[in-house]
Amino acid sequence: MSSREKSGWIEDVLGEVRRHIQSRKYRITRHAQERQDQHKVTLPNVLYILLNGLHEKDKTLYSNEFQTWKYAIRGKTIDRLDEFRIIVAFENEMAILTVIRLKRKK
Repeated sequence: MSSREKSGWIEDVLGEVRRHIQSRKYRITRHAQERQDQHKVTLPNVLYILLNGLHEKDKTLYSNEFQTWKYAIRGKTIDRLDEFRIIVAFENEMAILTVIRLKRKK
């Protein structure tokens, strides 16, 4: 069985992200909030990245522990100075699991 055949794979993850943000059905985990604070990235920037970023299929993983997919979205902040990878998962709502800084322009 290929990894995408595991239950719950969302083919149009960016569309699903948009729907959850537009309907305000998302939450930020404590870990993601800590990473936001550490990297000094605001919630509007996180949402902007999720709405305008690209799905990194090669960084998307299935969590056997939680029996769910963890989707990786990569994009730049509103000012285009920073690039992040944001990991999300879906149940009844979208959970923003972590925020990872990839690049920062100087």
